Amino acid sequence: MLRQGVDEAASCSLIWDQAPHNAFTDLIRFNERWYCAFREGETHISDDGKLRILESSDGKHWRSVALLSHPDGDLRDADFSVTADGQLLLLGAVRLLEPVDGFKHRSLSWLSADGRYWSDAFCCPQTGLGTWRWSASWHDGQGYSVAYTGKDREGALYTTRDGLHWQQVREQLFPEPDTYANEASLAFDTDATAWCLLRRDGGNAHGWLGQARPPYRDWQWQALSCHVGGPKLLCLTDGRLVAAVRLINFEEKTATTALCYIDPATGKVQTQLTLPSGGDTSYAGLVEHGSELWVSYYSSHEEKTAIYLACVAF
Repeated sequence: MLRQGVDEAASCSLIWDQAPHNAFTDLIRFNERWYCAFREGETHISDDGKLRILESSDGKHWRSVALLSHPDGDLRDADFSVTADGQLLLLGAVRLLEPVDGFKHRSLSWLSADGRYWSDAFCCPQTGLGTWRWSASWHDGQGYSVAYTGKDREGALYTTRDGLHWQQVREQLFPEPDTYANEASLAFDTDATAWCLLRRDGGNAHGWLGQARPPYRDWQWQALSCHVGGPKLLCLTDGRLVAAVRLINFEEKTATTALCYIDPATGKVQTQLTLPSGGDTSYAGLVEHGSELWVSYYSSHEEKTAIYLACVAF
C-alpha cells in the first residue's frame, strides 16, 4: 500500500515555474541521474510550445540542460524511454501551425546519449504525419506506442527498434468507435503481457484497461470504474498495476492528480494518494526506484501552472 496522506510523502516540491505555463511532464532515471521533461508555453494551448529538460543528481536540485523547439509549430507532451541500445529517447508531437495534407499533428523523436545533447527532431517518413504517438514502453528490445488523432483516430499500436522508424502492429485498436478515446499508456509485466491504460471522454467517460499477449495484435478490454485523464501506467516489480491519473469530480467540477492501484480482474481504480494539486493538473511521469515511487506532474493549485516532484514510499 502507498502511504496515506500527503504529509507522509518523502517529498513533494515545486521544481520549475519559469514559463507562463509549465505542463505535461515525464520523468526518468538514466545513467544514475534524474531527468524531467515538460512543455513550456504562454498557455495550455499556444503556438509557442517548447520542451524543457531538467537534470538532477539527487531529485532536489534541478538545472535546465536543454530546450527543444520546432519551426513548424507547438511542441507537446514529452515522453521519455530508453532504447534497446541504451540511448535516451524523447517522444513528442508538434501541433502544426499550417496543416500538411490535411493533418494537424506530426509525431517526433529525439535521441541523446547523455540527456543533455539531443539529435535533431526526426519524423518517421512512413508513420509520423497525421498521428500522435503519445508515449513509449520497451519490452524485449522493442518499443511500443499507442497513437491517436488524425489517421489514427480509432487508435493504433506502433513498434520500433531504434526509436526513430515505426511500423504499425494493429490499427483500430480502441475498443469502441466514436467515444473519444485518446491518450494511452503501456506497461509490460514479467510474463510479457502488455497492459494499456486508455483515456476516454465520450459515453460515460470511464477509462479502459486493455490486455494483450505477444505479438500484441489481439486485445481484450474492460471498462474501469472512473474517468482517467493524462494516464501513466507502471507495472511494479511485485506485479501490481499502479497509475498516476487526473481524477475529475464532475459534480463539483474539480480535478486532482492521484496515485491509484488498478485491479485487472475487476477494473476497479482504487485511489491511494492524492497529490497536492488542482485546476489545470496531471500528466505525470512515474518511476519505481527502490522502495519509492517518484512522480513528476504539473498543477495550478498554487495559482501558477508549475512542475512538481513527489517521492512516495509504498
